[in-house]
Amino acid sequence: MPISSTGSAIATPVESSKSAIAWGPIIGGAVAAIGISLILILFGSGLGLTMISPWSGESSSAATVGISAAIWLVVVQWLSAALGGYLTGRLRTKWAAVHTDEVFFRDTAHGFVSWAVATVFVAGFLASSLGSLASTGAQAVGSAAATAGVAGSAAAAAASDNSSSGGTGMATSYFTDALLRPQQAQARAQNDDGAATAEVSRILLNGAVQGGVPEDDKAYLATIVAARTGLSPQDARARVDAVLKRIEDAKVAAQQAADEARKAAATTALVGSLSLLVGAFISCAAAALGGRQRDEEEDLLVATRY
Repeated sequence: MPISSTGSAIATPVESSKSAIAWGPIIGGAVAAIGISLILILFGSGLGLTMISPWSGESSSAATVGISAAIWLVVVQWLSAALGGYLTGRLRTKWAAVHTDEVFFRDTAHGFVSWAVATVFVAGFLASSLGSLASTGAQAVGSAAATAGVAGSAAAAAASDNSSSGGTGMATSYFTDALLRPQQAQARAQNDDGAATAEVSRILLNGAVQGGVPEDDKAYLATIVAARTGLSPQDARARVDAVLKRIEDAKVAAQQAADEARKAAATTALVGSLSLLVGAFISCAAAALGGRQRDEEEDLLVATRY
């Protein structure tokens, strides 16, 4: 201890020349966490493939796929964080002349840094895995969305027609048809099949865009159907109502399927972010545990030499 000219002692702080962070154990723990993460993610992807069936109605729903993916991501995060953090704390060298609280802080900090490094490196692969899981959910929704093909195609065609003609092409054609509808619609439908089919298509397109077919259009469609099929007016109107109901049911089914997929994706994202936070905590706790066991083992070895 230095002594001043007046004979009083002067206390000077003792600073180590070495950094408090040990990158060797951190990188080792991160590599271990990355390895176990990739193994578990690939294993989970293999299990996820069993949720998809080529047979209609046998694939898992989007909600089931999303919940299963979220649970598996939690398991992957916790196991890899625990292993990586424990190895980080256990593999470090002992810090001499360092207070116990400071050792605990350094171990937890090393565990957190190890978890962060592993998370950054595995983020790319994890993102591709989430994309694969999202595709799985989309395939589960596909059977319901396929039934809405008529309505979807109508909306797409209407949108294409609108964009190609400044947004007024389809509407203009529909109203032009409404103005020029002949009094004897049956005679026209029987004589000009192509014109009748095109006009019916435009009516359905307009109904898909507007969200419904007006009553006068339904009556006109029934007239054309009766002329083309030979059905009675009552049977023709019943067929028109049945087809329009099928279109509406298909639209509702597609909307419900899309909403279920959205909820499943949101659940997966929320649970995934929560699992990352818990994984960081587990990594810190595991590093502190590994560091304490490493120091206790060192003290035991030193004591046996006396």
